[in-house]
Amino acid sequence: MGLLPIDIDILPPSDDRIFKLILASPEGNPALIDLVSSLINRRVADAVVRNNELPPGDTGEKAERLDVNCRTDDGTQVDLEMQASRIQEDSGGGHKNLKGKSVYYLCDLHSSQPSKGLRRYDRLAQTYQVTFCSYTVFPNLPDYLNTFSMRHDTTGELLSDAIRVIYVELSKLGGILKKPIEEMSDLEKWAVFFQYASIPAHRETVNKVIQSKEALKMAGSLLMSVSKDEEERAKFRSRRMYQSDLESNLATAEDRGEKRGIKKGRQEGLFEVAGNLLKTSLPLDEIAKVTGLTIEEIDKLRHKG
Repeated sequence: MGLLPIDIDILPPSDDRIFKLILASPEGNPALIDLVSSLINRRVADAVVRNNELPPGDTGEKAERLDVNCRTDDGTQVDLEMQASRIQEDSGGGHKNLKGKSVYYLCDLHSSQPSKGLRRYDRLAQTYQVTFCSYTVFPNLPDYLNTFSMRHDTTGELLSDAIRVIYVELSKLGGILKKPIEEMSDLEKWAVFFQYASIPAHRETVNKVIQSKEALKMAGSLLMSVSKDEEERAKFRSRRMYQSDLESNLATAEDRGEKRGIKKGRQEGLFEVAGNLLKTSLPLDEIAKVTGLTIEEIDKLRHKG
């Protein structure tokens, strides 16, 4: 049950849509409970997904935030996100955009708790923002798992554990992959599954990982089911093509700006990219994130066209 055939093309669970299809489905609830338990270091009895609807499979869907937002039996809020492709960053920016995104989503989720009848802030539920990232965010930190909370800048004294940010860097699993399965932690097993399930060269190791846990057997069965679904395979190819085209357009815009040697050249290239994206159903705020232009600039371009 759940084992992945060596000779079959498997869709990557590190893709945000596949990630959500596995964890947000009713059948995948045991897998979600196990994964959340391994992340927050305590066993949870249940986890209810609060945003289990997937957007339609059109061009606009590719820009949707495909996270898994759940609440555990004790009220803890956990938002799981798979960051498969690199988010746009300033050169040498230390991934500030990605980090800012995590903090923004964390604070938004924590403050969204119902306040009616609440008389004590210390009784708010804990909130976790978890990002599984396919690339390295903290090159100076050797561990694949990095967690952050609110602490004193000098002494390190904990101010509050009400909110936490967790990054699972799937790019740092080389050493873990060499460990005996029985020595891997539950979270390490999940990380190996997400990162390597679609790679035939590591299929044997992944199958040993799957065989070691019932929750991973369930996840493996769901991944097989999704991988055999021709409609989902078509959506996956479409998303990959869309992302490749988008990155190519941005690179072309940057090259044009560099060749002209002036900022105006790059701006013109970005306006061209924005003009092409306006022909799709992509929202203005998403076009702004991709191009770095303001929503006002894009809106003017839309009306000009």
